[in-house]
Amino acid sequence: GYKLVACKQMQASKQHLEKHYADLSSKGFFAGLVTYMASGPVVAMVWEGKDVVKTGRKMLGATNPLDSNPGTIRGDYCIDVGRNICHGSDSVESAKREIDLWFKPEEIMSYNACEAPWLYE
Repeated sequence: GYKLVACKQMQASKQHLEKHYADLSSKGFFAGLVTYMASGPVVAMVWEGKDVVKTGRKMLGATNPLDSNPGTIRGDYCIDVGRNICHGSDSVESAKREIDLWFKPEEIMSYNACEAPWLYE
């Protein structure tokens, strides 16, 4: 029932990533995280739907892959906490801030999915 309303592959600059991860700037791993994330392309996405942030976090698994359940992205595909493959917003407020950082308003699509009447009341 979720809709992909924005998606783009890009090479993020260190400055852009420093803004994205600003809440982690006092952590010892911050510089390494920014360098790692800037080392290759990223795919930024915006998903829309009922409880999408909460459900998306469950699908990702715990930040530490060793604490993630099998069947989650991190539980199945990650080994090290510093390379946990995906980022997911931790709240609706964070999602709004991050969407504004990664996308221009005109890059976000608005559409009605044909299956919506069968999925939502």
